[in-house]
Amino acid sequence: MQSTIVMVNLFGAVALLLFGLSLVKDGVTRAFGARLRTGLAQGTSGAVRSFVTGLIATLALQSSTATALMTASFVERGLVRARMAQIVLLGANVGTAMTAWIVAIGIGWLSPAIILAGVVVHRMSRSSARQGGGFALVGIGLMLLSLDLLSAATEPMRESRALAAFLGMLDSAWPVALIISAGLAFASSSSLAIVMLVLSLSSAGVLSAGLTVALVLGANLGGAIPPVIATLGSAPPARRVTLGNLVVRGMGCLIALPIAGIGAEWLQHLPLPRQNLPVDIHLVFNLVVATVAWPFAGLLARLMSRFVPDEEAGETGPRYLDEATLDTPVMALSGATREVLRVGDLVEAMLTRASNAFNNNDLGELYDIGKMEKQVDLLQQEVKIFLSRLGRDGLGAEDGRRSIVIIDYAINLEHMGDIIEKGLCEQIDKKVTNGLKFSEDGYQELKSLFNLTIDNLRIAQTIFVSRNADLARHLVEVKVDVRHMEKRSAERHLERLRDGLLQSLQTSSLHLDMLRDLKRINAHIASVAYPILEESGLLTESRLRPEA
Repeated sequence: MQSTIVMVNLFGAVALLLFGLSLVKDGVTRAFGARLRTGLAQGTSGAVRSFVTGLIATLALQSSTATALMTASFVERGLVRARMAQIVLLGANVGTAMTAWIVAIGIGWLSPAIILAGVVVHRMSRSSARQGGGFALVGIGLMLLSLDLLSAATEPMRESRALAAFLGMLDSAWPVALIISAGLAFASSSSLAIVMLVLSLSSAGVLSAGLTVALVLGANLGGAIPPVIATLGSAPPARRVTLGNLVVRGMGCLIALPIAGIGAEWLQHLPLPRQNLPVDIHLVFNLVVATVAWPFAGLLARLMSRFVPDEEAGETGPRYLDEATLDTPVMALSGATREVLRVGDLVEAMLTRASNAFNNNDLGELYDIGKMEKQVDLLQQEVKIFLSRLGRDGLGAEDGRRSIVIIDYAINLEHMGDIIEKGLCEQIDKKVTNGLKFSEDGYQELKSLFNLTIDNLRIAQTIFVSRNADLARHLVEVKVDVRHMEKRSAERHLERLRDGLLQSLQTSSLHLDMLRDLKRINAHIASVAYPILEESGLLTESRLRPEA
């Protein structure tokens, strides 16, 4: 019974520490998230700035995993170079070690005051930023409180013969101890939590110095795994960043493990508190790894590029954006036009699959729409970045206008993809999953609007290339017809509701939501016609009639 109480107290203290960490992360993200992301994206112009940026971001977020994922997303979008990203993560590793060292310096007695201050700030503030700051203060207080609980929970372990025997076996098998610690850090998604647990066990006097080093090394290794898992579905540039960080930590552990005993003895001879040995090891290990790995960051980035090659351009990446044409705007604009037409084809395929799923009650048609929407996002982002590199110097007025038209159409296509995935697909899923059936009139109205929307998108693709004013005028006129169709369908649906038609009652919200989303898609489709009509002098400023 006593051992059960000890384990409950121990796991409860660890859970409180993890909860405090999550509060700090959420609070800082709410208060300073935009500034942190901007700083992380802009603070990577040099190696030193990259290292400091990663360190500061991790100290603020209390999570090297969060810093790693943000950095990987910036690399994926081409905002941060791969070499600088690896240095950012070296700084993040040192940042999480500094967090452990700061938390362990013995200010647990401040936890009630910090929690009280956090609650007061949160309750008395109306702005989201200050409320986030209050959350962060509460999280810091809970982290400090959890250390006292961990210390109290591990105190009875001094007398445990079973634990002594188990730790004795681990003391003669440091690789096993490293693996166990790495597994715990991976399971908790926090190397800090495991280092704090090791700190508590070490303070209770149940760990040898060598075993302490092995467990801290395992926590470092396990803490690098969650970002790798989180980016498995991302583009190759993002996967390279997190995998490179895991390789650096793994190599550091392989080199440090055989000399763990020597390193522990060396640290014990330094004028440092012995009870803080785990956090000292944690900090020294990451500082040494950062110092040794820093000069090889470029080599590591190149090795990761070979180990995780780029995907075939024909699959998800751009096909027609050739950097060699940037010096010739006409050719660059031609390539961008072809790429955006490809985006339009993807959106048409998404619409067609959604229509088939609606008509046939087949959710299988929706399976690939999420992947296609991600590809639409990627391609429109690549088009924007490509055209932004054309610059303004040497770009004629006509080419400049054409560049804006291409970007505008790409953005509208991306919005259509969002509406299809997050709107139409969810509504169709509800229809099929819940076995709902539209009235015959309602079904035909939505089916006709689906078909008209697909036809309009095909016309828009033609207008985008040909810039035909007659087709552009026709598309805008059809947009008016769509608006009338949506209005009439909504009115008829309400009439069916008044008549008490059961099918209309069951599908009311779905019917109206799908009408709205199809109307929004058609509005984005028609946008391709406006620049052409404006150039031809066929576009008025307002739909309002002039006053008599």
